[in-house]
Amino acid sequence: MAHTVIIEKLVSGGQGLAHLDGKAIFVWNALPGEEVGIEYIKNKKDFAEAVATKILKSSPDRIEPVDNHFLSTSPWQMLNADKEDEYKKQIAIETYKRLGGDIFSNTNPDIISDPKNFFHYRNKMEFSFVDLNCLPLSKGEMEEGVADSSKISLAFFERGKKVHIPAIGSQLAEDIINKTAQYILTWVNTHKIPMRSLKSLIVRSNGQGKAIAALFIKDQLPFGDYPELDDNLVGFQLYYSTHKSPASVPTKLLYLVGQNYLVTQLSINSAFDIHHSAFLKFGLLSFFQINIPIFEQTLQDISKFINPNIPLVDYYSGVGSIGLTISQGKQPCMLVDNNEEAIQYAQENIALNNFTNCEAHCKPAEKMLEYITPDKTIIVDPPRAGLHPDVAKRLNEVLPPTIIYLSCDLATQARDVEMLSQNYDIVFHRLYNFFPRTPHIEGLVVLSRTT
Repeated sequence: MAHTVIIEKLVSGGQGLAHLDGKAIFVWNALPGEEVGIEYIKNKKDFAEAVATKILKSSPDRIEPVDNHFLSTSPWQMLNADKEDEYKKQIAIETYKRLGGDIFSNTNPDIISDPKNFFHYRNKMEFSFVDLNCLPLSKGEMEEGVADSSKISLAFFERGKKVHIPAIGSQLAEDIINKTAQYILTWVNTHKIPMRSLKSLIVRSNGQGKAIAALFIKDQLPFGDYPELDDNLVGFQLYYSTHKSPASVPTKLLYLVGQNYLVTQLSINSAFDIHHSAFLKFGLLSFFQINIPIFEQTLQDISKFINPNIPLVDYYSGVGSIGLTISQGKQPCMLVDNNEEAIQYAQENIALNNFTNCEAHCKPAEKMLEYITPDKTIIVDPPRAGLHPDVAKRLNEVLPPTIIYLSCDLATQARDVEMLSQNYDIVFHRLYNFFPRTPHIEGLVVLSRTT
């Protein structure tokens, strides 16, 4: 039975909110004010998730998406780019006020964005595969070139389903990523690797025309040759990944040629020096920021609140992209992360930049609480779960003068800042559109100890 709903607003997950028979319906491919026909992809007792399959009354903000698989990778491609930042700011303010308490009562952060670069900004993509012979292709997919003489195509999972959508790449990715993915796909088809053996493909770039790639397969297959490297593709890895594990989790390295890492340069103009830059090495599976230009603007903002005479502690540091770029080796800096590969690269990055007063430790933040002291600036960029409760408790007890909190999840950031509000005031608050054409938002809050 088909259902029709009217969309009330956009919510933090990126869906349009509607109500039907008293139940909240979260609808993908829907904009405020639209009347849409929906197909359920999840229907629970108290709420449902759906996709708009028919647009009966269209919003003036709706545009034609670029990718046929946009709901899988960038569900806001159908939204006018001029309105994206406006909706993101509205969602962010609502989230902070709803979950952050009084400290956010007057919040009105601006948002840093670059509408000229709403496509081709991602420096990492993960692709699945699909056998074209097993799928009916639409006329649009035929015209896009998805269907050719190849048997296997790149693909993405359809939103909310286990069905694959064929793709030739993603308009969000840097050009070198799509080019490299198609090159690896040609090798896959040349060697007639069966669909049952294919798992996923990750391609990563450095924003400067270099890429590395890793193919994950479910069988330990022998090959007579492998993808050749060139000036752009500087490394290739082949992994056996057991069917028991998620898509891109290595079980065994079967082949490696060239580099298993990339190096990029981050540059900022700080408040204390004319120019800062740092070279950063990172691996295929390491966490690293997706949108480098917007991240550099974030670092620029952070640098304004760094006293060069006060040591830094960078928790959840990854490879050191914040701490090392900000400190420049001019002040002591400690990096803390529980990811072994990330800390290995962090240590290499310290050496790469000849920073003699920086160090990196592979431990969970909650196991390194002794480094939160009243004479240090604390930087935190936690995963979506936010700060560990022991970290928040230690910050409230010891009271370092400045806490710099960058987050990819505004809900947990609001929760954590509210916990710190008994001893801290917000002195800076800004949003960053790291992920254009998607609903994701990054938030920066700088807290100063209450005097």
